[in-house]
Amino acid sequence: MRSAKLSCVMTSGALLALCASSAAISATDVLQPGRALYVNWQSSVVANVPTLSGIDRRNALQIAGQPTATWLTSGTPAEVRTRAATLVADARAEGKVPVIVAYNVPFRDCQQYSAGGAANTAEYKAWIDGLAAGIGTSKAVVILEPDGLGIIPHYTTINGQTEWCQPAELDPATAADERFEQLNHAVDALTSLPNVAVYLDGTHSGWLGAGDAAHRLVRAGVQRANGFFLNVSNYELTERLVKYGTWISKCIHYGTNTAEGGWRLGHFEWCASQYYPADPNDFSTWGLTDQWYADNVDNAANPPTSASLAHFVIDTSRNGRGPWTPPAGKYSDPEVWCNPPGRGLGERPTTNTGNDLVDAKLWIKVPGESDGRCYRGTAGPTDPERGVIAPPAGAWFKQQAAELIALANPPLPPPTCHVEYKVHGQWPNGFNTQITVRNLSTKPINGWTLRWAFSDGETINNSWSVNETQTRSVVKAHALSWNRVIQPNQSQTFGFIGRQNDSSHSPSVLFFLNDQVCNSSN
Repeated sequence: MRSAKLSCVMTSGALLALCASSAAISATDVLQPGRALYVNWQSSVVANVPTLSGIDRRNALQIAGQPTATWLTSGTPAEVRTRAATLVADARAEGKVPVIVAYNVPFRDCQQYSAGGAANTAEYKAWIDGLAAGIGTSKAVVILEPDGLGIIPHYTTINGQTEWCQPAELDPATAADERFEQLNHAVDALTSLPNVAVYLDGTHSGWLGAGDAAHRLVRAGVQRANGFFLNVSNYELTERLVKYGTWISKCIHYGTNTAEGGWRLGHFEWCASQYYPADPNDFSTWGLTDQWYADNVDNAANPPTSASLAHFVIDTSRNGRGPWTPPAGKYSDPEVWCNPPGRGLGERPTTNTGNDLVDAKLWIKVPGESDGRCYRGTAGPTDPERGVIAPPAGAWFKQQAAELIALANPPLPPPTCHVEYKVHGQWPNGFNTQITVRNLSTKPINGWTLRWAFSDGETINNSWSVNETQTRSVVKAHALSWNRVIQPNQSQTFGFIGRQNDSSHSPSVLFFLNDQVCNSSN
């Protein structure tokens, strides 16, 4: 847990003190290896399934069956409190940990494709307080403001460069400090909770240099958080991100370490990065930067341990094939981050990373949801690389979902089961349902449990041909002795009478048979 003692000194012009920690941050038990991550039964992907058919429906269900993050992006403090409370309660009932993205900072994405956010600092602080109140004592991972440190309004970098995001509505003299004030408040509000792991924006290995990222993270309060996240909504390869994240962690230590007389305190610009001495385009040179950290951090007077370094998580949702290389000279702005073609899903979400600094590999960006309408320097509205008008940011993009699955690395196997959920009749406060489970694999299923969730407070009054249990919205239907075997291409059928709050029951679409996601129809 976060029990570090901090010694702080102020740096010239900085909003906050730079703090050297005697015990630094350590991961809570939220993301211990082996911890199960939560699949949101009411995710944005699940919401799209009823509008799809055929292979497009199957693709969406395959993605919906993976534990992906839930993005909270708007609403009043009361609304976000209610939504967060429901999410963490559902996850807690299943003994799993939800990943929540807090994405509501003022002038997020510099009002580009994902424009929006709170109107001002006071509104944002109140929204964060509502989020924290909703989570309460439950376990959760919070990904705090993607792009929140990569894109800062009116920010001057450690190298004295003024960044491109310069909205006229904001005061150039205070805008950057306001962003750090907002994020520090969020860190304090969320880390005050007993079971929350909080990660700040560390961008990715094709963006900020390690020193620049470390400096921004420290100003945003990373030493009071659990660490930082990498590659959200991007495509950089995991092997590069692991090195990049390790360098950021060591640079944070380097720039905040008071040993050796404190002569390097605050000098994050001295840290080596993927840009020097390494060549960002030649991965074989990245060992040069590894050596710099070995010489200046690992072998320094006060070397860190993996427990004392900032940890990080990696978004592997779409990096199975790495970043897109656009055709040379074809586009004035290729927008390589925006719905690039030929990409694939990456490693599945897991807390078993095999690396002491990497707490988890997560699906933070929901794969299959559009990055926005990509013009690549043209007048649009068609994406000239794809030949279609892409959906707006966050909307389902079925063509991209199909690509991501087809090119997944490692491959994403197709479902080996099919579920038909048939409502035979409805009446005020009740309904009658039959479920057929088909084995699509080449091997018999010997013993099975089908799991799904209701969406509107439904409960089961009585069932037949299964033993069922229900916890909150989640139902588990267990086979009986006489129907426990499902031969290849054969099926078993059961049914139940349910109770509902009104006269309209929405059939379930997401099902797991023995924890494997199924294709489904209604």
